[in-house]
Amino acid sequence: MATKSKQITLRPLAPDDLEAVVAIDRQLSGLSRRDFYERRLAAALRHPKAFIYLGATDGDALTGFVLARLLGGEFGAAAKVAALDAIGVAPGRHGRGVGRALMAGLEELLRKKGVTELHSQADWTNHSLLRFFDAAGFERAPRQMLERPTAQDMGH
Repeated sequence: MATKSKQITLRPLAPDDLEAVVAIDRQLSGLSRRDFYERRLAAALRHPKAFIYLGATDGDALTGFVLARLLGGEFGAAAKVAALDAIGVAPGRHGRGVGRALMAGLEELLRKKGVTELHSQADWTNHSLLRFFDAAGFERAPRQMLERPTAQDMGH
């Protein structure tokens, strides 16, 4: 007998969601990034017009989340741009449309704010995230990300 899956509901993340967000992220990454999520959610609550933060539920439990921030001219961008900072779906909920629902909700809110581009980044060895980004319509950007240690002696 097949069981009907519960409906996915999107809603703004609340301070009470911090533990669930951290737990989902820990399951996905193997790390606790509590400080990152505490800072990001606090900033989103202080400056709600600069962030979009959604949670997905299929009943009472948080099953996924997405955090994005609106950018204003960073890296020479002329268009209204947003950065997808984090997205996560509880491992037991993968393949059930939670990520698609989160992306659709995010896109709807971005369009309402006049945002025309969504940027993100991923570790190239995180194949499941890259597959998700591919399915969500992301493409490789023409820009290259550069990095260097800040404590390095530059020989000057």
